[in-house]
Amino acid sequence: MEKIQHSHVQVQGLKLHVAQIGTGPKVVLFLHGFPEIWYSWRHQMIAVANAGFRAVAFDCRGYGLSDHPPEPEKANFNDLADEVVALLDCLAIDKAFLVGKDFGAMPAFMVAVTHPERVLGVITLGIPFLIPGPLGIQLDLLPKGFYVIRWAEPGRAEADFGRFDVKTVVRNIYILFCRSELQVAGDNEEIMNLVDPSTPLPPWFTEEDLDVYATLYQNSGFRTALQVPYRCMLLDCGITNPKVIAPSLLIMGEKDYVMKFPGMEDYMRKGTVKQFMPNLDIIFMPEGNHFVQEQLPEQVNELILTFLNKNSST
Repeated sequence: MEKIQHSHVQVQGLKLHVAQIGTGPKVVLFLHGFPEIWYSWRHQMIAVANAGFRAVAFDCRGYGLSDHPPEPEKANFNDLADEVVALLDCLAIDKAFLVGKDFGAMPAFMVAVTHPERVLGVITLGIPFLIPGPLGIQLDLLPKGFYVIRWAEPGRAEADFGRFDVKTVVRNIYILFCRSELQVAGDNEEIMNLVDPSTPLPPWFTEEDLDVYATLYQNSGFRTALQVPYRCMLLDCGITNPKVIAPSLLIMGEKDYVMKFPGMEDYMRKGTVKQFMPNLDIIFMPEGNHFVQEQLPEQVNELILTFLNKNSST
């Protein structure tokens, strides 16, 4: 961990916090989800660097140590996709492998569709091909108390989270998101109430890890994080007839609650997703949950490295 270098890079008028390790000619750019941060990729960054790649992870705008956009309530996924391309430009990276987890998969897909010349390959964890708008998550098929719908409502998550310190909020979300069932609150309860305060952290997520997350989210708060992804995922990103032609890999934990989204399992197992990603391989991890890259890092690292080596031309 101490070998990971940290800097701030000016990208589209915002200072983004960037973590890097490795000096190889091939670059792997990691895109985090929520409630995650660059640190979510710590195990993978070190593994790919040791294998001869250059690993880059950053805090998305409004997350961790990166600047908020001027108007967080107007931020959207197009901003994130543009940010990925602009960051590659700022770091003088011509092409990269994109690795996205959770909502970080969406800008990876968007960049792979709109800027295929910049993408060597795409790996996503926990999310098959989805982009904001009509081809996104069908929220109308989910229970009204589901966390995504609750947090999309302006002010609701702020009031819910505001009852606790940041560390408790992150702790509760990690515990909730480890579960294999959907996180649905009743009419008279909030999402934070779904976690018993006595519930321990998962064994692969230490108090020290929690401290890192809490410190970073203490710095940024949740203002931009609630806007992107939750309050802009239905906004049409303007991409029509999308197709990712780059070699691709989806790593999916079979105990990931995303498997319970209506139609999601069939979308993956029946191969429908390959209409959008014809060069996609899918690997299901029987014990994997939503945080599979932290839960089972050695297995995930092996899958990632196999893909990277296979698709790195000499």
